[in-house]
Amino acid sequence: MSNGRYYLSRVIKLGELNQETLMAALCDSPVVEVGKFDWTVTDVLDGRNENPPYVFGRLSKYAKQGHVTLVDEKLKSQIDALAENLLEASSPFIYLPEFSGLAFLHVWNNIQEDVFTRRFEAIIEAAYNNFFVKCEVEPVTDYKVFAQKLRTIDTFTEISAKVYPPNPLFGRLWGDLNSYVKKRNASNVTVKETSSISQGINTNIINLVVNVLQNPKYQPENPPDITDAAILMAADGYGKGTVTGFENGHEIVIKTSDNHKSFLFDKTPTPEALLEKAIKEFQKISTERDMEH
Repeated sequence: MSNGRYYLSRVIKLGELNQETLMAALCDSPVVEVGKFDWTVTDVLDGRNENPPYVFGRLSKYAKQGHVTLVDEKLKSQIDALAENLLEASSPFIYLPEFSGLAFLHVWNNIQEDVFTRRFEAIIEAAYNNFFVKCEVEPVTDYKVFAQKLRTIDTFTEISAKVYPPNPLFGRLWGDLNSYVKKRNASNVTVKETSSISQGINTNIINLVVNVLQNPKYQPENPPDITDAAILMAADGYGKGTVTGFENGHEIVIKTSDNHKSFLFDKTPTPEALLEKAIKEFQKISTERDMEH
């Protein structure tokens, strides 16, 4: 068995896109043309009626007219031949609506992490003619790596985040922000703080992340401030967050997307095996961060 790295993300559904229409698009996906290659979802296993529900598939990249090398037995030579719809690469993935969770394989030099995200989004939106639907795939941040990087900052000069309403899970520590977004009926909220003062921004983000890692039931004396809550929300896969500061006079920029949560697993998994593994990984995240429905 050859292992590859699978990344864990959340699928944000905006406009008319919801769990049902998203999974319908995965089960009957269009073909999207990008440059020399076409992209679609193949080998679909429709588990929408299972418990828990899921959709397994492979994001496939192929050329309408590919070239293959054959052997001419009579001439004892190699010859070039055309092949229709020649597969270039494919990335197995599984979508779990219970977590709005997506686990997908990074394929070196063909379907990298960022490429998978863009093509997945494009296919879902194309399924509905890009009309009143928007799909965003956001990474779940590895808290341990994120905390290590945050600890290197002496002075915080800028903190910003763009977050989306979660469905169905939300994090307890950013529950107030979640309620605010719902109350405002907003599709997203953007926050940004900057400081030119030498002491920098008075943030508690390091303590929040470190304490949650040590104790998922951690409860700070006061609810997290809105920008800190937004960074936590983004780190849990519901947006994008950036923290900027200085370490010994050198500027450091830390993005939640740079610390993508992942696991190693079989590059050619059975749907059942990937389903079981992905459920365990997302359940672990929910437990570690005390996330609730």
